[in-house]
Amino acid sequence: MKTYSIGVKRRRLPWRVSILLLTMLALATAGTVGVQHWYTANLEPVSTSSTRKYITVMTGATLNEIAKQLKDAGLIRSDQAFTWYVSVHNDRDKLKAGTYSLNPSMSTSQIVEMIVDGKVATDLVTILPGQRLDQIRAAFIKAGFKATDVDAALSPEQYRSAYPALADNPPTASLEGFLYPDSFQKTATTDPKTIIGESLAEMQDRLTPDIRAGFAAHGLTVYQGVTLASIVEQEVPSQTDRDQVAQVFLKRLSINMPLGSDASNNYGAIKDGLPPSVSYDSAYNTRLHAGLPPSPISNVTASSLQAVAHPANTDWLYFVSGDDGTTHFAKTEAEHNDNVSKYCHQLCTQSN
Repeated sequence: MKTYSIGVKRRRLPWRVSILLLTMLALATAGTVGVQHWYTANLEPVSTSSTRKYITVMTGATLNEIAKQLKDAGLIRSDQAFTWYVSVHNDRDKLKAGTYSLNPSMSTSQIVEMIVDGKVATDLVTILPGQRLDQIRAAFIKAGFKATDVDAALSPEQYRSAYPALADNPPTASLEGFLYPDSFQKTATTDPKTIIGESLAEMQDRLTPDIRAGFAAHGLTVYQGVTLASIVEQEVPSQTDRDQVAQVFLKRLSINMPLGSDASNNYGAIKDGLPPSVSYDSAYNTRLHAGLPPSPISNVTASSLQAVAHPANTDWLYFVSGDDGTTHFAKTEAEHNDNVSKYCHQLCTQSN
């Protein structure tokens, strides 16, 4: 009996389809090569210039914020290429705050290496935003000044007559809150008093007639306005949130309701040499005591001063910072508790 095999004839793709597929493959390959070329080219130095530029990476700054800062300063070719490079090398969480001396002849890899290693400029003293006086003192000592000289320079009496920024302060007040954040040049002969004076002068410039009038409109002295601004500085980072948080605190003050600021509560514990604690009973515990705390809890920026002088036109009474970094506002305690339940698990557990 004969057997027969049935042959299956392979169907060929139409030649036009074949050409289309080959074209698409070629374009995809070319695109990949093009992206790779673009990426590599944008990691190169911007120029051959060796002109130094000082860049301050703020505590808590995001990768995108740092990239934009470098791009705006003309130190990198592409902020997108910079963020890709940092992400690919798993350096996103390794970038350190501080002031760096960079120049356009440095490649992206060299810039990232400096920031990851924390190789800050040694000819500068940087006062970072949101720093307490003890942290500023430590920064001066780290910059090479003697502790005794720093302590002498931080004594407020010697500055009161020369700097109007301090004119409204209580006689016993320290410089807490009044050393404006910036980077200051130093040489081998620079006295820390000189840098303190420069910082106070900058704070004086920031306390403009408009800011002072804004404080007064809310029944605050300059010292009280700076105290509230320091709390706002610590509570939230964005200008929009700060405007609304300032509104919350000002409304609470107007109805004699405790501010309930965890940042202020923690400061009280730290000031007494203890770990941060929102439950520690001190004059800074704004859950237990109505009104403002006795002094600022850190230095401030123009952003927080502006927020207190000109708060948002809202009517919130509560806010909570969610685990995702979003600030959620509410008018009633029930709405606030619902926001806490929905959005704040890890952070709210840590703060209690």
